[in-house]
Amino acid sequence: MGLRGGGSVRRARGGPRRWTAAAALALALLVTTGCDSEPDATPRTNGTTRPDARTQPEDSAEPSRAVARVCAKPATGPAKAPSGAVTVDAAVPGDLAAKTKASPAGTTFWLRPGRHRLDADRYAQVVPKEGNTYVGAPGAVLDGRRTNQYAFGGTARAVTLSHLTVQGFVAPHDEGVVNHDSADGWVIEHSRIQFNSGAGLMAGSGQQVRSSCLRGNGQYGMNAYKGSGQLRDLVLEGNEITDNNRHDWERKRPGCGCTGGVKFWAVDGADVRGNWVHDNRGTGLWADTNNNDFVIEGNVLEGNDGAALIYETSYNAVVRDNTIRRNNWVEGRRSAERGDSFPFATVYVSESGGEPRVKARTDRFEISGNLFEDNWNAITLWENADRFCNSPANTSSGDCTLLVEDIDRCARPGIASAPLYSDCRWRTQRVDIHHNRFLLDKSVVDCARLCDRMAVLANYGTYPDWSPYQGERVAEAVTLRQRNRWHDNVYVGPWAFVAQDVSRVLDFAGWQGAPYRQDTGSTLRDGDGG
Repeated sequence: MGLRGGGSVRRARGGPRRWTAAAALALALLVTTGCDSEPDATPRTNGTTRPDARTQPEDSAEPSRAVARVCAKPATGPAKAPSGAVTVDAAVPGDLAAKTKASPAGTTFWLRPGRHRLDADRYAQVVPKEGNTYVGAPGAVLDGRRTNQYAFGGTARAVTLSHLTVQGFVAPHDEGVVNHDSADGWVIEHSRIQFNSGAGLMAGSGQQVRSSCLRGNGQYGMNAYKGSGQLRDLVLEGNEITDNNRHDWERKRPGCGCTGGVKFWAVDGADVRGNWVHDNRGTGLWADTNNNDFVIEGNVLEGNDGAALIYETSYNAVVRDNTIRRNNWVEGRRSAERGDSFPFATVYVSESGGEPRVKARTDRFEISGNLFEDNWNAITLWENADRFCNSPANTSSGDCTLLVEDIDRCARPGIASAPLYSDCRWRTQRVDIHHNRFLLDKSVVDCARLCDRMAVLANYGTYPDWSPYQGERVAEAVTLRQRNRWHDNVYVGPWAFVAQDVSRVLDFAGWQGAPYRQDTGSTLRDGDGG
């Protein structure tokens, strides 16, 4: 991700692929029990006591939002085959793939109860035809048996999966199990995609994922990535996204930026509503590189080891009416223990903001109406002075902003003057943070320092030698001139504020006073319980 030194590392997104051929949310399926576990799944342990995301503190500021507890008991499918459906027999290995191949496009398949198997070949996945529908009976499971790499692949559009459990597949790093080839227009609903390697689910344009469980997958719950061009119009609604990145890829490949409950790459238009994103190893939701036009609302984001949300080198978003609780305890604490004073945040906005020239439903980055409770740090607005198109310090090499088509233009002497001076860098600008509640009890978080910060800052620009952004230019711009504004918020707890660089730590009066003049109309009450 876009950290304060050399920027983000380059991530492998899709990898080589091989195959043989504020809203009223209808959150149903609420149950009181936690998620069950797959007996042969490796338990997730990291040596850190983590919050129980199913528990609401008695003294919480407001009642718990209803959450999409769909992993324990998703809606059951039809007990009898729908009219005209092709019946798939669990007792016959490879029956699903064979009947898919033999049937015309637009066929509905009903999977009988039981464990369905593919042929014992790692590339024996199902290759749907356009408009196919796959419906599971109660208890229908498609099991890869740690043998098959992919469950559903191919480029067919408008495929539907419902009431089906998909588990035990071993997709390679950066590849996915369901919709492996990122075909467009798929609908995944009332299903469990769980305990797989790689990503449980890939995404194509127009994909809808509703009331489903993305649980316990080795890398991502879902990897929204398309090999060429932008992925458009994605919907995630009413899902439970939990315990992903079980294989701890950030440890295997430090700084890879290749994990998350959900990772979004170059997605233009996403509605992320009413999901329960909890207890993932690392980040809950991560939008990385030229995403645009996101609405993230009405979610419960809690208990994730890292940030609840990272929005990086991207544009135009609304983050509103979410409950954001007890995130970043593991990664925040780890950074503090190694003496790093950077304000690693629960909502981390990195080289991202509002841009009117990029078409979207908003021309700002708005963070409003959210409840932040007992997280490790709150919001950090960060802009890396050394990260811009064509810079060797930008490890997202080959990418440029959505404002410049030819990356080679971002070079001297042109980059030193308008319009390229602005257009060649992703800027943290036009961020409007208002009417949120920030509650912090250090005794709950179990921290003595470095967990109580709000920040807007940049590093001192140094690299490369032809950069026009050296020195304090970017730090002064992101702090004072790029229309980043906090106002009308409520703070309870021992909050501190960081402005311009990590060494400048302010109290509330300093934050509200000149030259920063942040949080007009906001209030702070020291309610620290520790």
